[in-house]
Amino acid sequence: MGWVENTNRKIAQSVVGKYFRLDGSGHRKERKGSYFFTELRAGLATFFAMAYIISVNASITSQSGGTCVCPPDSPDLCDSDPAYMLCVQEVNRDLVTATAAIAALTSFCMGLFANMPIALAPGMGLNAYFAFTVVGYHGSGMVPYEVALTAVFVEGFVFVGLTLLGIRQWLARAIPASIKLATGVGIGLYLTIIGLTYSAGIGLIRGAQDTPLELAGCNQADFNEKGLCPSAYKMRSPTMWIGIFCGGIFTVMLMMYRVKGAIIAGILLVSIISWPRSTPVTYFPHTELGDSAFNFFKKVVYFHPISRTLNVLDWTVGEHGGQFGLAFITFLYVDILDCTGTLYSMARFCGAIDERTQDFENSSIAYMVDAFGISIGSLFGSPPVTAYIESGAGISEGGKTGLTAIFAGLAFFISIFFAPIFASIPPWATGCTLIIVGSLMAQAARNINWRYIGDAIPAFLTIAIMPFTYSIAYGLIAGIMSYILINTLVFVIEKLSGGRIVPANKSEKDPWTWRIPGGFFPPWMRRVARGKKDFWRGDDDDDSVEGREAHAEGDGEKEFGAVDAEPSQPVKGT
Repeated sequence: MGWVENTNRKIAQSVVGKYFRLDGSGHRKERKGSYFFTELRAGLATFFAMAYIISVNASITSQSGGTCVCPPDSPDLCDSDPAYMLCVQEVNRDLVTATAAIAALTSFCMGLFANMPIALAPGMGLNAYFAFTVVGYHGSGMVPYEVALTAVFVEGFVFVGLTLLGIRQWLARAIPASIKLATGVGIGLYLTIIGLTYSAGIGLIRGAQDTPLELAGCNQADFNEKGLCPSAYKMRSPTMWIGIFCGGIFTVMLMMYRVKGAIIAGILLVSIISWPRSTPVTYFPHTELGDSAFNFFKKVVYFHPISRTLNVLDWTVGEHGGQFGLAFITFLYVDILDCTGTLYSMARFCGAIDERTQDFENSSIAYMVDAFGISIGSLFGSPPVTAYIESGAGISEGGKTGLTAIFAGLAFFISIFFAPIFASIPPWATGCTLIIVGSLMAQAARNINWRYIGDAIPAFLTIAIMPFTYSIAYGLIAGIMSYILINTLVFVIEKLSGGRIVPANKSEKDPWTWRIPGGFFPPWMRRVARGKKDFWRGDDDDDSVEGREAHAEGDGEKEFGAVDAEPSQPVKGT
């Protein structure tokens, strides 16, 4: 027996091994095939699969301007104001620290308390909605940055209540299947548009006059006085081509050959090419803004304290009450779908799903970690935190316990001290990442029920309205309202006609139910009702009881969120 196997055996037999249920620990629910060094390797695989979020989330969220103030009468939203852009640059650095810190904290807690190999971080899609719709580019949206963070903070504590009462699982199940699937696809297209624009992407498209969008690819100096890209200068931007080939094609090729950390490799390649000064693609031009960025980059290893985004919540909503409510409800709904679906699909992938109850071990604790992480992240200045499907990269490496998430969290913690590197990644390095993530999220479209028009039209509206209106909220509203209207009319016509007038293929409609497997109330409440003193802890007899209840109530329904795509691929950032 080598030293690796010997160490694995000793750790498995220790208190640590029994707590995390490692193979060989003797725990009655030990997870077969789970070993300490396998968990370590899996944790690093998860980190490298999702490390891109540190720079991407900071880049996207800082486009809101954060706490920087841009006068409302500014003609170009302060793009040409050096003082404002220096402030935005500082916000970006704050958000690099904040993203790494909240990912480290929540991933570590997920592993320690829920014993699940699932990492968390600020969600892709939600951060774009936060930055470009709720706050708006440089503060031009519905509510100020501080008020938007307050909505996120409140959402987290509402999640705590929903989790304790078991309503979170019910809400996720009550949404029609076609809308659930379409939400992910629509967010994927929303991310794709962001990745194609100038503010946070490669700059391939631009707003136009005769058409809503047009092909661009100009250098910044070549735009005319109306902000349009003249035909003679289209597709001439060297940074765009660097992003396409080195950040896009190169990354896709690595992913095709299942190279771990393919996305972060593509981002680093483009960044390294863009770091030297005095080149056509430099991220550090000889300007006041470029000099400031380069001086910070030269520090390499440095802890950047959060100065502009820490605890800036604003409870004086005032005239923003309606927009605050819309933002809050959208955050709540999208996060329920996003995190719940990811947790269930990853739990199934690592073998933690109980087929009788269709639930996974410590699900309530996992939801609580996510909920508290959302509120804590808002105090750092970050959009909502969610579980990441990139956790599948670690699970595919053999991760089965919370040690995987703990090691991923520790890796995020170490990355806090490399803020100058992550803060110096240009938008054209991450633009193709958004496009790739968007394309992978769009895979869910094949599972939408296109056969029945009552499911297909609401799903299509959800998908189309999100990118076309640049708003996740409007897409959700369009999909849900059209679903209710169409299917309610079908129901009314059927009842009034005595069942004689029905759609020809109504039998192909997706089934819908408000029931959840195991009953409406969460397992801990049922244990309390049976008089179990340690109601927070389940046992074999308890599982059997809940299993019988699940069969009686749910009749073998499958859980929401299972994915057909191979989870080792980074299928989302949301």
